[in-house]
Formats: sequence, C-alpha cells, structure tokens
Amino acid sequence: MILEMKGISKAFYGVKALQDVSFGLKKGEVHALVGENGAGKSTLMKILAGIYEPEEGEIVFGGKPVRIGTPQQSRRLGISVIHQELQLVPHMTVAENVFLGRETKRAGLFSDRKEMEGATRRLLDQFGLSLNPQERVANLGIGARQIVEIAKALSMNAEVLVMDEPTAVLEEREANQLFELIHRFKQRGVSIVYISHRLHELKGICDRITVLRDGRHVTTRSMEGLTEKEIANLMVGRELKEMYPTHPEAFGDEMLKVEGLTRRPYFEDIRFHVKQGEIIGFAGLIGAGRTELMRTLFGDWRAQEGTVIWKGSPVYFRSPMDAVKLGWGFATEDRKGSGLLMEMNAAHNMTLSNPAKISRWNLIRKKSETKIVNEKIRELNINAKSLNGPVKNLSGGNQQKVVIAKWLVSDVELFILDEPTRGIDVGARGEIYNLIATFAQEGKAVIVVSSELPELIGLCNRIYVMHHGKIKGELCGREANEQNIMAMATGL
Repeated sequence: MILEMKGISKAFYGVKALQDVSFGLKKGEVHALVGENGAGKSTLMKILAGIYEPEEGEIVFGGKPVRIGTPQQSRRLGISVIHQELQLVPHMTVAENVFLGRETKRAGLFSDRKEMEGATRRLLDQFGLSLNPQERVANLGIGARQIVEIAKALSMNAEVLVMDEPTAVLEEREANQLFELIHRFKQRGVSIVYISHRLHELKGICDRITVLRDGRHVTTRSMEGLTEKEIANLMVGRELKEMYPTHPEAFGDEMLKVEGLTRRPYFEDIRFHVKQGEIIGFAGLIGAGRTELMRTLFGDWRAQEGTVIWKGSPVYFRSPMDAVKLGWGFATEDRKGSGLLMEMNAAHNMTLSNPAKISRWNLIRKKSETKIVNEKIRELNINAKSLNGPVKNLSGGNQQKVVIAKWLVSDVELFILDEPTRGIDVGARGEIYNLIATFAQEGKAVIVVSSELPELIGLCNRIYVMHHGKIKGELCGREANEQNIMAMATGL
C-alpha cells in the first residue's frame, strides 16, 4: 500500500461529513471512489490534499504515518489533485502553467522560459502527449487543458494522482485519450484515485472500487464481476428502479417556434418547435453551438437574424429579464457561476427570480418566504440539513434542485435546462428526471441540452442534433439511438 487512510472522521457545523472512513491505495493501482453527492468523497480527498484536517484517524503514506496540514505538505509527499474545475491561468502558456509558482530562474531573477519549455516538452514526450509548450492555455480545448493539469502534477513527481470527475466535460474521443493516458501511468507505477459519477467508465480502467454513503465506508472490492447496477445500488443503499420516467404520448398546442435564428459564428438558420407538455433535447459535440443558442433564446445574447414566436406571437428580448417576465426559466450549465449565488442560502436563491411573490411594498415577508421554501424542499426532496448556510455547502445534487426550485417558484411555462445532471450522482439524477417529467406533465414546455446521450434518449420526446452551429437532424422513437445521434453530431 502506498497510501492508507484509517478511521477518518470530520464534521462541519456539528454535521458529520465523514465517520470512521478507511481508504487504501496500492502502488500502480487505479482505485474508483464513488458515492452520491454528499457521501463524503470530496471531504476525504480534501483531507488527503491538505485542505482540511481530520478530527480523528490516521494517514500512512509510503509506510510512514504523516500529518498533512497544508496543500504544500501534500504536494511535497507526492500527492496531486486534479480538480473538476481546472486550476489554470488562461493567458499564460502551457509551460508557464506547468511550472507556475516553481519557475526556473536565470541569474536568480528572471524566469528561464526556454528551460521551462524544454522541461515541459520532455515531460509531455515521456507520456506521449502532443501539446505545444508555447501555446497559450486560452487557445486550448477542455481536453487539452486537462492534459496541462496532469503534466503539472507529473512535473512535481506525483506518486498519487486524484482525478475528480475528469471526463465530465470531455467528448468521447478526448475521454478515450485520457483512459489511454491512465493506463500508461499505471505501467509507470503512478497510483490513481478516480472519482466519477459515470459508472460505465469504471469497468475498463479501475482495479478496485470503494463506495461511500452518508459519510461512511460501505465497501471496498475488486471491480471484477461488478455491474453498474450493483454499484448504483451500493451507492444509494436501495434497489434503483427505472431511471427515466415514461414518455407522454399526447401534447398540447405549439408553445415555442424558432425560425431562422442566427448568431454567427456560433449558430445559423436554427429552426425548431416545442409543444405544451413536450420535452425536447439538443445533442451535439462541445462547440456545436447548443449553449450559445440557448443563451440567445433567453435574451442573454442578441440574434443577428431570425424570429422567436411564443404562443403565436413574435417576441424580442433585450435581456434575460424580458424572458423571465414572459414566464421562461433557464438553468445554466454552470450552476456555480451563473445559476446560484453561492454565498447566499437556499431560501434566498429559491425566491431570487420572483421577489414579488414574497414581498409587499418592497419588503420581504419572512412568513411567505418560509412557506414557499418549505413547500419546495418537500416537493423536490432537498436535503435540509444545511439550508441556513450558503448553498456552496450543499452537494451538487441539492444545488441543482435549488436551481430548479428557483424557477418553479416563478411558475415558468418554458424551462430550458443546460446539462441538468452534470456532476450529479445516480440517485439524485433519477429525482431530477422525475422533476423534469412532472414539469412537462403539468403542460409546460421543456428544452434539455445534454452531453449524456442516454439522458437525452431516456428523457426526451424528440432530439435535435447540432453540428458546427447548424441543426443536422431531428430524431424520435427508435431512431433516437446513440449511433444515429453520434453520426449526426460528427457530421456524417
């Protein structure tokens, strides 16, 4: 064992995040760490990274007991964490990011750029990575940026790599490249902790798996012979029923019609419609223009051409506020950046989009706010343990439910959801799918943008596929399968 974490416990504001959790990592092993949001995975890894200190328990690294009180101590031991939100400086080059804070100096004063670029090139070549050390990170795609983070970790002679949701925003091709890289690391004796909600990935790359639930250790076992369904059941502690709700077969009148919407260079001549009670999906590779289209629809960006028709009448939005007044809601792909105010509590976030509902003469009526918030907590099954604190302390699944609650409070008639389950565990996903289906059953119109093809196929009545800013085709019924979607998304 290169790493042993024994009997680790940690609490926040009196709530136990971890209780007597043990975790071990062998040399050259890829070890999956899974659990629902709030299970304790992040807390355990933050203790390993030196961000938190445990209240109880012991860490043994390389056969010796160690105390990890700071991130610097963790890195010195040879532990590197590659976070889901990449920690890179966009305007700096690949080499400058790799050696950030550890720049080689010339004459003791100036950064020796050539030396850093040479060292970066040798490091990349060693692992068969094709990146230009002189390229600015801002010019790189998300997959290449992840490689920069990995190179940065390897430049510090990392013996243990922690990868947190490494494929969450990667296309299939980029994810496969990452898996090849992980196999190379294994061969060189690097040990990897692999955290992911994408259970189908684990079988091909992980040797063992540890499952956490409610801050406790459930099991550690070999991946051999373990199915996705068994892993999911271990995570949630119950038998998971059918993930996706049944599709309605009848719809109402046409609610939204888009004709020739254009904003070059992002998308051009977009045409689609949504009926009352219908869920439509948008598929496509990263850069296809889906998010840009939704932002333009919602009034965040201006269209250059085209018409948006809502309930039979053309509408023109100068800002998202115009869309909100018309009864539209938009749960963005970045819930932390633009979906929620992370320092505010759940109650404030839920009522943010419709303050009139809880106020009189511009003063908030606390009773009204509490009543509405409690209704939504019950309706959406939000974990209420930390509701008085900032929403940044909630799990990803509960944060997303707060985003959805925000728009439900506003009684929206059209709901756009961009990557609604990104970074969310399998149990919370099922709940969110049911919420979306209930929304449609109430006669509302729903648009879902997702990179998860099973999600679109299982949830949507029809799927539009985008390629290079244009709608390549529309699929429904048996035609809506992964092969057909990927063929259209890649331009075939």
